[in-house]
Amino acid sequence: MMNATEFLALCLQIGFGLILAAVALAFLRLLRGPSLPDRVVALDLMTVSIVSFCGLYAMATRERAFLDVAMSLALVGFLATVALARFAERRQAGKPSGKEGT
Repeated sequence: MMNATEFLALCLQIGFGLILAAVALAFLRLLRGPSLPDRVVALDLMTVSIVSFCGLYAMATRERAFLDVAMSLALVGFLATVALARFAERRQAGKPSGKEGT
């Protein structure tokens, strides 16, 4: 039977593996696209995954500094996502949709 420390270590290892898989799959989506919104969502998923990695690493090492890093990265990632969404919106607004004049 497992004690609490062994169970936490197992959960942390599983969590690290799942986060690694999420980052790898998001990176593939970032490379393959096909559209700009797909790439923006993939970049946001990678940011969230890295923030969660920092949180898990802080739990594993009992180092609180990684929580500050995670919080800062989350704020920067949010601002980057908003900026990229605004860029995509302006880019889309500049394209003619073919519906004018009908």
